[in-house]
Amino acid sequence: MNSSLVSTVFPLLLMFVLFYFLLIRPQQKRQKAVQQMQSDLTKGDRVVTIGGLHGFVDSIDENTVVIKCGDGSRLTYDRGAIREVIQKEGE
Repeated sequence: MNSSLVSTVFPLLLMFVLFYFLLIRPQQKRQKAVQQMQSDLTKGDRVVTIGGLHGFVDSIDENTVVIKCGDGSRLTYDRGAIREVIQKEGE
């Protein structure tokens, strides 16, 4: 009985450990990095939104970011819509 229990539980446990290290943990690290990047936004940063808009951060509120585009127009986005910072201010 004990041997059959171990032979049944061990593969399930091994599969869970593999899923954790191959799927869950890397996703958590990416989410943490994105949240850190979005919280570190400053005025003047060059950013790209999830929709592909390129521009510069003109102003920042608690939950929103105003992005200045190439023709001088200003668009308001949620902080969560910022995909990446291409260039920090002053670089």
